[in-house]
Amino acid sequence: MLRGYRASLLWFAAPALGAQGIRYEEDGLLVVGPNAQGAQVVQAIGSWRALSAQHCRLPVEHLPGRIIAPGFVDMHVHFPQTNVIGSPADGLLPWLEHYTFPEEQRFADPDYAAEAATFFVDELLRNGVTTALAFATSHSSSVNALFAQAQARQMRMITGLCLMDRNAPAALLNQSGPDTDAAEHSLIASEALIQRWHGRDRLGYAITPRFAPTSTDAQLRGAGALAARYPDVWIQSHVAENKDEIAWARTLFPQSRSYLATYAEFGLMRQRAVYAHCIHFDDEDRALMRSTGAVAAISPTSNLFLGSGFFDYAGADRVGFGYGLASDVGGGTSFSPFHTMLAAYYVGREGHSKSGLSLTPQHLWWQHTAGAAQALGLGGVVGNLLPGCEADFVVLNPAATPLLARKTGRATSLAELLFALIVLGDDRLVERTVVAQASAAALHLTAQSACV
Repeated sequence: MLRGYRASLLWFAAPALGAQGIRYEEDGLLVVGPNAQGAQVVQAIGSWRALSAQHCRLPVEHLPGRIIAPGFVDMHVHFPQTNVIGSPADGLLPWLEHYTFPEEQRFADPDYAAEAATFFVDELLRNGVTTALAFATSHSSSVNALFAQAQARQMRMITGLCLMDRNAPAALLNQSGPDTDAAEHSLIASEALIQRWHGRDRLGYAITPRFAPTSTDAQLRGAGALAARYPDVWIQSHVAENKDEIAWARTLFPQSRSYLATYAEFGLMRQRAVYAHCIHFDDEDRALMRSTGAVAAISPTSNLFLGSGFFDYAGADRVGFGYGLASDVGGGTSFSPFHTMLAAYYVGREGHSKSGLSLTPQHLWWQHTAGAAQALGLGGVVGNLLPGCEADFVVLNPAATPLLARKTGRATSLAELLFALIVLGDDRLVERTVVAQASAAALHLTAQSACV
């Protein structure tokens, strides 16, 4: 059944134009309905005046004073690190040792993993995130728990078994099987998870070396071979986040030109390969990202919190490789896309010469929606509201707080409106999150007709 929503609408009408393709309709109509496979997709979008006559008998939910925008896409988040947010540390490696690794060991317990997955997915959706590329732990129980919870909520989730067979606590290292070593057994377990979950409903698998220093050559080589056998799965890892981490990687892989090049040598750079951080790059690294089709997940709140450095937007754009925004919870300090976009603005201002780089609010929003989807290889599927896109969207209330109402009520342009939402917004701004396969009953449709 087709159904409509009347509200202000925000979307990207020309994906090839990036942020320049942003569109805003003050009084718009969004029409959603099932495609041939039964999934809810966008059928039409535009002004109420232009569309209401041709959808005269459509039941419409009228949302005055609200903005409907694409659901947010989080390109890098750690499901097991929800309890680690806000833990003090001198930097990345001490933070891992004292907080992250002890917490992740608890996910060997399926009940613990299931409870954590429920809270994690709740928190993503509460903050308007409808697609996420997430790390699990080195326990299959954590992967199964997250996939099961995302499937129950009908959201688009990509995750995978964390591969680490050295340089970590024994309880987190991938275990060996009766007739296999740890590297081989972890890859067998990963393939079993691919076959169980990848492509089921809205779920996708990601081959997930934690980062090169915690995997042996054998595990990285096997991960690359697995990626070659399953070209439509994702790859995710970390690279060039912290200078101590880079120095460590160089001692472990002295033959590699750079930390990033290590992944290429093991067959782990291609389309649908996502590397978190990508801060300390030279132009050869940037060219390698571009030539392989690998993309960066920019994690500004995490980078600021851990003092890791600033992503070089100008360098990425000059050489030309893809990127999008990510919360990186729990090094990241919030699930809120508004906090992430604001931190990205700070990174641009602080990380690019004395004058700074002023990222426009349109570009910040693109990085967390259509741009992130494009980087994941899901352009035209999620992160936008063009016809054919899965109908993931958020209903925003620009008057959610007194200060927001005061500021947004004085906006004289789209840029001013979006920037006010970015600077002052948080989870209170997200009044409702809708995912594409939600039932009509869950959407609280009214009986209003488009014939009025």
